[in-house]
Amino acid sequence: LLEKKYDEVCEFCKKHKTRIYFVVYGILVTAYLAVVIAACSLNFQRALPLFVVTVLAIFFICWDFLIAKYEDRIAALFSPGDRYLKKQWFWLKWVLCAALIITIICWLIFDTTKQGSRQLISFGGLVMYVLLMLIFSKYPTRVAWRPVFSGIGMQFILGVLILRTKVGFDVFNWLGIQIQTFLEYSDTGAKFVFGDKYTDHFFAFKVLPIVVFFSTVMSMLYHVGFMQWLIGKVGWIMHIFMGTTPVESLVAASNIFVGQTESPLLVRPYLPYITKSELHAVMTAGFSTIAGSVLGAYISFGVSSSHLLTASVMSAPASLAASKLFWPETEKPLVTLKSGLQMAKSESKNLLEAASQGASTSVGLVANIAVNVISFLALLSFLDSGLSWVGNLFDYPQLNFENICAYVFMPFSFMMGVDWEDSFIVGGLLGYKTFFNEFVAYERLSKLIQNREKGGSMYINGVKQYMTVRSEVIATYALCGFANFGSLGLVIGGLTSIAPSKKKEIADGAFRAMIAGTAACFMTACVAGMLTVPGLEVPCHILLGNASNFTDFPANSTELVKCCQPLFTSANRSEEIFPGGNYSLNSWKVCCQILGQHAFHC
Repeated sequence: LLEKKYDEVCEFCKKHKTRIYFVVYGILVTAYLAVVIAACSLNFQRALPLFVVTVLAIFFICWDFLIAKYEDRIAALFSPGDRYLKKQWFWLKWVLCAALIITIICWLIFDTTKQGSRQLISFGGLVMYVLLMLIFSKYPTRVAWRPVFSGIGMQFILGVLILRTKVGFDVFNWLGIQIQTFLEYSDTGAKFVFGDKYTDHFFAFKVLPIVVFFSTVMSMLYHVGFMQWLIGKVGWIMHIFMGTTPVESLVAASNIFVGQTESPLLVRPYLPYITKSELHAVMTAGFSTIAGSVLGAYISFGVSSSHLLTASVMSAPASLAASKLFWPETEKPLVTLKSGLQMAKSESKNLLEAASQGASTSVGLVANIAVNVISFLALLSFLDSGLSWVGNLFDYPQLNFENICAYVFMPFSFMMGVDWEDSFIVGGLLGYKTFFNEFVAYERLSKLIQNREKGGSMYINGVKQYMTVRSEVIATYALCGFANFGSLGLVIGGLTSIAPSKKKEIADGAFRAMIAGTAACFMTACVAGMLTVPGLEVPCHILLGNASNFTDFPANSTELVKCCQPLFTSANRSEEIFPGGNYSLNSWKVCCQILGQHAFHC
């Protein structure tokens, strides 16, 4: 009797499967919305992140539903406009180019008037890198300029929204704080395995567990399909806006979140059919961005989480722009949206298996990071010792690898907008990143950031101990990529195993892709240099000290005025406003010039 009843229930469930799913999902959605409404009514400010996430989820669910059901009708609705644009495109593109040039000139004039001329150096650097890429392009006369200009335009728009608008800055700053908080949960596992004093071995027991934790979370997000959905949306935006092919757009979008060897797996079935230019774009996207797993490690060093996030997002369109400039498309792409592009799905059977698989996969990555850092730092120490010995023969014992790299990369760092006094240091960091890896470079950068935050003397025995915040920000963007010789072998090996038929093309184009990836990072740093403004993150006495060294520092700088006004107030009232004091005579002279104070006060 029980077996009969059970069979009847099973038959009923199979017959009304769809209705039951709708009822269950309806109850769960209703309960979730009730929780959101209750949380918002109790304290809307506290529930604001939950409210924003809910609104975005509802919007994209409705969007996906409408596209899936009425895609043909929507396409038919916009087809007259599309036909009109194609018909008028010959003269319309010149109007758009003229408008763009006028907008850039006006922007540079007004921004230079307000912020000073240092932003112009960054703009000049951006133009220089584009020209260099064009000169050394594989086919200079075959360059399609739409992906190049639209890629730089996307960078600039993202930069303006994030770095110049309060809402954008606050959103990315909030995201950075949330990611930082989220990554700190890895400390619980590290503490359990390595003991209470795990932070004594900071890199091994604090940084590397973050990589394991992040890899686990990413694997779970892949299993539920969230990462594929998010990458698809970002890739679609770049495909529509830049005119790049679906394969290279998806890989560039996925490199924001995953590494250079994992991202091609999303489009694995299509790799044997892509063109040489598309393959170059796939490799360039890997070289010009970093993986989400190591992003957490760099944040743990003390590098700004919001700037690292911004750099990861901005470098995606930059990678396609640099790639299409350095290796233009000369063939007809076979894989299009019409061919029904599908992303690879997770092979895990359930969420727990996905979590376990993600943790297991990270073992190789953690071991690779650890042995590379050990070997590279040991090799660096040996090189420095040998170079110092050679330099000592010519009465120059200070000769080391960092100095050589600094001289080589100093012009490139200066053209990004780095202060001339700091360009030597940033040049050395770029050398570490290119010839070793970005882990070593960010570790050095974190020490410079810590020195600045501690304060103290800027120079000890003629050696600069820290940089300005502006230089630190530009360096953060310039270093944010896997473009180094170690990754070169990793990409060739990884891609060859996925697409053996493309072995020769991969080997031929890998080095060019690394150069293009480096240029893409430099272009992102230039855009950041154009949009970054000096802030009061630097203590006032340091900001005023730095200002006295620059002849082009604007007299009406808001930050300097903010520093100078309380300085005179404290002098008049005999009060100590700024902790530590440390104001030099030059600092007072700068304030006298800016505020036009009477001789009595000065």
